[in-house]
Amino acid sequence: MMVNNIVKTLASFTILILATSAFSQPKFSLIHQRNDQNLAEIQIKNNTLETLICYVAIDGHKIYFRLPANQPSTWYNATDPRYNFSNFSTWCDYLSLHPRYMPKKR
Repeated sequence: MMVNNIVKTLASFTILILATSAFSQPKFSLIHQRNDQNLAEIQIKNNTLETLICYVAIDGHKIYFRLPANQPSTWYNATDPRYNFSNFSTWCDYLSLHPRYMPKKR
């Protein structure tokens, strides 16, 4: 009986931890397409109510930018038609967690 309660408590605690960590990630979506010059393009859309810090990288070149709440980024394109969507690397996180990217105060 005691072991059963301990198992239930541990299972509940594990589910609580996993559910909390799932909500801690910022929600954003990626849009891929090809432009008129047949170059791969990517756009990030912020689906949160907070500003995000993001980067788009291709071939080791990273471009950092701040993405306002509920806004899409500009289109970032590759420089060679041989690149496709899998060659892009993206990352976004809450701006409040990365103070070095905060706007400078005057």
